[in-house]
Amino acid sequence: MEDVLPSGLLEVCLLVGVPREQLRTQLQDAQRKPRSLLPLDPEVLSVFVPPFISRDDTHSTNTGGNNFNRGKRRSFRKKKERPKLENARTLNGDQKAPGTEDVTVPKDIDLIGLPQLCFPGGLYITSEPREDHIHFLVFTDVCGNRTYGVVAQYYQPMQDGFIASNGQAQWESVRAGKKPGCFVPLAICVISRYPYFNALKDCLSCLLVQLRSFKDLDVDDHIKEFAAKLFLIPSPPPGPLHLVFNMKPLQIIIPSREDPDSPVIDLDLHLPLLCFKPEQVLQIITCILTERKMVFFSSDWALLTLVAECFMLYLHPLQWQHTFVPLLSRHMLDFVMAPTSFLMGCHADHFEVVSTEAEDLILINIDDGNISHSKMVEEEPEIPDVPAQAAETFKKRAESLQLHYDLELCHLRATTDLGELQMRRRAWQQKLNTEVQQMTLQLIVNIFREVKGHLNYEHRVFNSEEFLKTRAIGDQPFYGKVLETYMFHSFLKARLNRKMDAFARLELSTQSEEDRFNLMFRTPRRLTMEKMASKRFNSQNIINRRMVISMPNLQDIKLPESPARKSSLRRIETDIAVRKPSKSVSTFKIPEIHFPLMSHCVHSYYTEFFNHLSRAINTLPPDNSALLARYFYLRGLISLMQGKLLNALSDFQNLDKTDLRIFPTELVRKIVETLPPSERFQADRKPELKRLISLVMEQQREVTKTDDHVKHFELPKTHMQLDDFVKRIQESGIVRDTDTIHRLFDALTVGQQKQIDPETFRDFYNYWKETEAEAQEVNLPPAVIEHLDKNECVYKLSCSVKTNYGVGKIALTQKRLFLLTEGGRPGYVHIAAFRDIEDVKNTTVAFLLLRIPTLRIETIYKKQIFEANLKTECDLWYLIVKEMWAGKKMADDHKDPQYIQQALTNVLLMDAVVGALQSSKAIYAASKLSYFDRMKNEVPMMIPKTTSETLKHKINPSAGETFPQAIDVLLYTPGHLDISERPDNAHPKLWCALNEGKVVVFDASTWTIQQHCFRMGRCKLTCMVMVEQSQVWIGSQDSIIYIINTHSMSCNKQLNDHHSDITDIVVEKKNGIPSSEAYSSSLDGTVIAWNISTLKVNRAFQLPCQNLTSIKLHNDQLWCCTGSCIFVMSTYEFRLQMKIEHHLKDVCSYFLCFQLFPERNEVWASYSGSSDLYIWNTKDFASTPQKIHLQDCSEITCMIQVKNQMWVGSTGTSQGKIKGKIYVISAEKKTVEKELFGHADTVKALCSAEDRYVLSGAGKEEGKIAIWKVE
Repeated sequence: MEDVLPSGLLEVCLLVGVPREQLRTQLQDAQRKPRSLLPLDPEVLSVFVPPFISRDDTHSTNTGGNNFNRGKRRSFRKKKERPKLENARTLNGDQKAPGTEDVTVPKDIDLIGLPQLCFPGGLYITSEPREDHIHFLVFTDVCGNRTYGVVAQYYQPMQDGFIASNGQAQWESVRAGKKPGCFVPLAICVISRYPYFNALKDCLSCLLVQLRSFKDLDVDDHIKEFAAKLFLIPSPPPGPLHLVFNMKPLQIIIPSREDPDSPVIDLDLHLPLLCFKPEQVLQIITCILTERKMVFFSSDWALLTLVAECFMLYLHPLQWQHTFVPLLSRHMLDFVMAPTSFLMGCHADHFEVVSTEAEDLILINIDDGNISHSKMVEEEPEIPDVPAQAAETFKKRAESLQLHYDLELCHLRATTDLGELQMRRRAWQQKLNTEVQQMTLQLIVNIFREVKGHLNYEHRVFNSEEFLKTRAIGDQPFYGKVLETYMFHSFLKARLNRKMDAFARLELSTQSEEDRFNLMFRTPRRLTMEKMASKRFNSQNIINRRMVISMPNLQDIKLPESPARKSSLRRIETDIAVRKPSKSVSTFKIPEIHFPLMSHCVHSYYTEFFNHLSRAINTLPPDNSALLARYFYLRGLISLMQGKLLNALSDFQNLDKTDLRIFPTELVRKIVETLPPSERFQADRKPELKRLISLVMEQQREVTKTDDHVKHFELPKTHMQLDDFVKRIQESGIVRDTDTIHRLFDALTVGQQKQIDPETFRDFYNYWKETEAEAQEVNLPPAVIEHLDKNECVYKLSCSVKTNYGVGKIALTQKRLFLLTEGGRPGYVHIAAFRDIEDVKNTTVAFLLLRIPTLRIETIYKKQIFEANLKTECDLWYLIVKEMWAGKKMADDHKDPQYIQQALTNVLLMDAVVGALQSSKAIYAASKLSYFDRMKNEVPMMIPKTTSETLKHKINPSAGETFPQAIDVLLYTPGHLDISERPDNAHPKLWCALNEGKVVVFDASTWTIQQHCFRMGRCKLTCMVMVEQSQVWIGSQDSIIYIINTHSMSCNKQLNDHHSDITDIVVEKKNGIPSSEAYSSSLDGTVIAWNISTLKVNRAFQLPCQNLTSIKLHNDQLWCCTGSCIFVMSTYEFRLQMKIEHHLKDVCSYFLCFQLFPERNEVWASYSGSSDLYIWNTKDFASTPQKIHLQDCSEITCMIQVKNQMWVGSTGTSQGKIKGKIYVISAEKKTVEKELFGHADTVKALCSAEDRYVLSGAGKEEGKIAIWKVE
């Protein structure tokens, strides 16, 4: 169990030095031969390991905790010599005969090489006392797990061959007027699982002060007490709580990590910035990212580890995968001959030896800030430069940092209080550490931001070749090396797993509108006019962001069309980056530990610790859930150490409602497995513990190995059937939509067997990429760029042709055709916008005896017909223009900009098919991709006028997926201003629940995706509601209510009290303000009233029947819809007040959905399989309900009240296909005012946006959201 329990501060403590007999011999030799004093070999003199409670007293300890006090140890036998008159004493306090002593140490601590690391420069006896010295160690096991050591060296006087380990010899010599003959160094080494460098340094500093004053007691006893105290100090859980304890004369702070994925930071992160210039820091980071063999040098042993650790933290969340030994003793220099990548550290005295003996090393001198190479077998390779834009941003931010504490002190009063001085310095350092973290994280994000554009998540493929091609020429050497490293490979795994780590959060928070647009419309990469102008004039591309706090007028929103980019030309914004406010952090004072450390003292310590935590929990306001979670976690650990397993489980269970991220799943599972039968029986009698145990053990059974492989795209080598071809095209990144790939397959297999050979695939792929590369080189003159919108891209250019507008090249953008005229000065001649085209013809004109193929384009606003003698290109351009024309018409008719993007993809695929096939059937093959043109000709789709006028816009939450996904729930949350948020978080949002627990969030001010697909479990989501400004509750069929923090956009809490599918969640608003209580229902008929602040159950009720599908709340009455009736309950007592019975003769039908209309005292409801709406008067349920029949409706699926209207979503059929229709019904007249034909599948969800718009979501055949204007 100890292997699972979070470790305390200390794993083991050691005293290292030279045995006394060896010291006497050395001193006698030195007296005979002056100046012949050689370095001595240090040995471990004492080992201090838990348990520290006296062995004869352990019988009185709580036996329930014994399972947690024993761990796996290996034996270490060490001969110890003491004066004959002293009794040898074991570490646990038992008397033992002198001679040998059995000591057990943690199995992964190697005591053989440790003494050399405690004295890395050698152990020398001195004639004068020296300053105490502290340095730091890092150990890495074969699995890559690290352990950390802090070593304090101090000097003890020696007189007449006796070392004064307790100060007594020096005291006697002073009384006799004698001066100590020499001083012997000793080292105390504390080893911990955590890199608490500053905290352990302060602890050892306090110990050294105390050891100087000891005259009568054995040093070992004091070190043992010191070790025991550290062992009893727990490590704080991740989050905003640091632990404080007293180690006289200092108060020691144990900092927590920021979140579970973040590292512990307890050192000064700015140290490398004091030692190196920003340019050199970037060089060292490059060496680490490219996994070179590196050796740091310094004359200060402490700096070696601290600087190396800083560079490891700079790269977070990337992790160094190779050997990491930041401090080598003088006996370990052979390690630098290792053939693989490593990072090591040596004393500066060994620089010449290392640089001449070892090959291909990067030598980094911390003392003088130099970076050099050791001798090379071949020509010395250069360290590639960090990508220019990322480097520039880093250097600007580094130069703006205030790195010198003395400058901070200039305007402050002097302080005489040690505690205040310590607190002031720590606050300054914490602020600076945060700034350095943000700066380095921004560097990593700027370097690797564009990687995601070359990932295929479904097939876990990274197209490294294409990624490298899109980098700027000067950046390619850097990326060429980095892409081959283990570190980058692990980074790719995390991206493909959609891990929401520090990199992902910063990348998401600094997305531009262009980035968000590209999440919705994946089009081939081309330079926009804005980028082209930026490239030409090297002017900075400024991204304008607007903040709104209300729903926008949708007709005023102009979505950019296809701003695909060349990544390496992107300007990195320094102002939009990372200056997040520092999070407030609390501290908790750990009670004093009293000695001698008998069992009753430990029991008293744990009891006092528990009581302090309980008082903190009881006095903390319930809305401070983050701090509550940390107190519950710590109290659970203390209960565990006391052997109170059920108390521990109860505290860990509270983490569900405070902060799930720190829930110790593995620890809880181990506790459950070790529960005695009697305690397991008690746990099963408590519903909350029984459910906790069930969930934890069920999770263990369901654990599946994460698929973390990464493939690099390769061209196929065998023939492909349709399924394999779909996979290959998706992996290539050309297109992801399965239906489009099916049409491409038909095009490439025209006139042959339905399989594609590797040569055809290669020709098609190469032509596509060559065309993409050529388009990147298009460089339009400013006179042409000024005629185009900033987000337009040139996707295709014809050969130079003769037209009736002059000679030039026809250019295609996503909006128009224009002629790029040739001559002395290239110019712009407008041909046609796609929406203005009236007709396109492919004809011929006579020229002498020839008939030249000619393209004719008629437009609405021009009398003159455009003619171009395109010759062999004419047939292809004819297909291209007709497809773009048809796509634009459909986009305008359906208010769906995605159609024009799909049309654009189709025409580029046509171009690649013709270029790849090079045969007489090429044009016919390309015509297979004319999807929109064929739809326009075969199935003319006339949009009814009412629908066209009411429909404002369409968006696709399944953008980038291979198939459309059904929209199960929609939620609109209004915008608000909050100083704790980013400006983007003040925007209104649209939350969309897709299948398998996925949620997509749109910025409702621009209709771009703000957060793409985070997941709430694996089951279907059934309901969403905003219970307060900072919380969105999401109900799931897995019986869990997930609570989303709208500031962090993450799920840190959940409610597990239901035992069946969650069906609905409601919060009553009084005067527009949400109340403090929320109600949830589940399919088994359970209704629970929740306190929103504390997340505690106020009341619960079980309906007399099951199949509870939805609930509504009004005037302290809860309306509960089941299959057979609608119950009306009092919210205070959950007492039945009235009931609406099922009244249809069809016994197979049941209530499907209902809606209250409180202003009219009405209840509107529908039945399964029925196209009728029924309306009851709430004051007279006995009377027959009114009925409204809906034409062309098979079943009513959802409804919502908006102003004085009821909007009803339905499913029906048209020409044998499922269609979704929305009926707008006047509540006053009880008539259908509008029939809206908005979806090609069932309308599954409706929501209102400030009563100005209604949003509807469709089933999986379409998977889109329509936005309707309310009149």
